[in-house]
Amino acid sequence: MSGRTAPDVVVLDIGEIVIDETRVWTVWAELLGVSPATLMAVLGAAVSQGGDHTDAFPHVAPNVDWAALEGEHETRYGGFAASDVYADVVPALSALRAAGRRVVLAGNQPERRAAQLRALDLPVDDLVTSDELGVEKPDAAFFAAVLDRLGIDDPAQVLYVGDRVDNDVLPAVAAGMATCWVTRGPWGQLQELPEDVEPDLVLEGLGELPELLAAWHDGIVDGADAGEAAGRSGEKGDA
Repeated sequence: MSGRTAPDVVVLDIGEIVIDETRVWTVWAELLGVSPATLMAVLGAAVSQGGDHTDAFPHVAPNVDWAALEGEHETRYGGFAASDVYADVVPALSALRAAGRRVVLAGNQPERRAAQLRALDLPVDDLVTSDELGVEKPDAAFFAAVLDRLGIDDPAQVLYVGDRVDNDVLPAVAAGMATCWVTRGPWGQLQELPEDVEPDLVLEGLGELPELLAAWHDGIVDGADAGEAAGRSGEKGDA
């Protein structure tokens, strides 16, 4: 959004922003008795039509009560591991903090994931899950709760970084936050923005975020210009 003041606080979603969820879907494919490629193809089709895994699972395994397998899935998955963290996460978060930005993780996750995230010792100032807040995205109350936890009255001080248009970009914009849409993972790759919504930044990963935010703070570019520059870079395969 042209003319917006550069934010000082960066709040990042967890799934597909920090954590690569490939193992999540691979374990589900094993439990449902299909190949990971088949599950991801059907999940992609569901996402393209506005659905999610609750639409994909019954399609690939109509005779399986997948909800009854959630406990077994958790046992096999074992929770977040260091190998699940995207390679660009630690360098980007470290650079943001070195530049004086406050860095927080906040996303839709069960409470048990909070301990797993803390065990990874990521370079963040705070982290919180939807279970801990008592409300999930895209509910406006989630974003209000995040601001309250941060002690921030002006939502424009926050850049929310997420992969989903429906859960991240749109509600964060409605909450008055600056937004960064990261187009990785099933939702990031397949969802489309409404014509009247333009995130401040659109990136393929987190690698460019510290530099672009620094340029925004220095007045070299504003949010809209930074987003356009990132888009051009992404077209060249540099993101």
